[in-house]
Amino acid sequence: MALKACSFLPAATSMIQHMGLEEFLYGVTFECHSDKPKVVRSYIEGNNYSSEEIEKIVSESKQMGKSLYYVDEELLQEIAPDIIFTQDVCDVCQIGTSYAERAIFKLKKQPLVIPLTPRMLNDVYDNAITIAKALGKEEAAYNLLAQLKKRTDHITDTLRKNNAPLKRVMVMEWIEPVYNCGHWIPYQIAQAGGVDMLSNPGGYSIITPWEKIVRYNPEVLVVAPCGFNVERAAKEIDKLTKREGWNELAAVKNNSVFLADADLFTCPSTHLVDGIELLAYMFHPYIFSPDEKFKDKCKQLYTEKKCQKCSASFTCSSANCWCSELPQIMPMNPEAGCYCPNCLKEIIESKVKAAEVK
Repeated sequence: MALKACSFLPAATSMIQHMGLEEFLYGVTFECHSDKPKVVRSYIEGNNYSSEEIEKIVSESKQMGKSLYYVDEELLQEIAPDIIFTQDVCDVCQIGTSYAERAIFKLKKQPLVIPLTPRMLNDVYDNAITIAKALGKEEAAYNLLAQLKKRTDHITDTLRKNNAPLKRVMVMEWIEPVYNCGHWIPYQIAQAGGVDMLSNPGGYSIITPWEKIVRYNPEVLVVAPCGFNVERAAKEIDKLTKREGWNELAAVKNNSVFLADADLFTCPSTHLVDGIELLAYMFHPYIFSPDEKFKDKCKQLYTEKKCQKCSASFTCSSANCWCSELPQIMPMNPEAGCYCPNCLKEIIESKVKAAEVK
């Protein structure tokens, strides 16, 4: 009889799928991209809280010693798993092993509980082996890791071949307040040809004063709030763009500010290699081409465009652009392109006058 496993963290679910072992998966969390039954739930799922509100909720729950997550005990009893994968990295992002064990203890048949505690990038790869070995499919992990190594080796070789300079970057794990990046992300950055001197390799991300970021002055800024996709991050980017000194950052002046899907960085699965490839493009766009698979995973905040009327160059923002503050009296024609601020203003004024005459 095949083993039945439950994953209490998206990273384990992702790696099980990545290794082609989903047949062993019988229960997952509410955040997992899977059609398997959702065993782990959250008290705040389905809500559209701002980053500031989430920070407050998390802080209050920690002070009270309460978890934001819970186990559907009835469903877990019904599944009766042989193995449960849990985590001991961050009780903020996922249910911790200590809370999960309270529900597991009530099971009639006690499963094997395997906590995954990655700190660095190699730990994540080791976790893949741990998962596959527990499922009796260790070879699946080694086959996947061999493929991933070829991809990271290609990045390293390409950087060396082109004598690519090390880029001074920052990856943000939260917007309000601003958090730096930690754990395995600095190692992703290094393999992509960058260095983040504000990061905390192998440790937790922490609140980082804005003044410190301005002094550091990153050449490339990647905004990837934990748990947010690109569209969600774009809704709050103005909390950064309105800060004093924003327009003076080298990353802003170089049009090198990116919004990225946090799953490629904050979720410690083997898909972190996708994140490395995406970072390599963001750090060195003249060496690496954007992959089609990242089309919805990354968005450049500022891009250079040419006015369809006067051909003047201007900067367009993919989130909260300057044109959104002007009267919305004409539909945009994506095929024709945008107008520069001066031309768009003239066109709007002429349409307003024409409407007044009528």
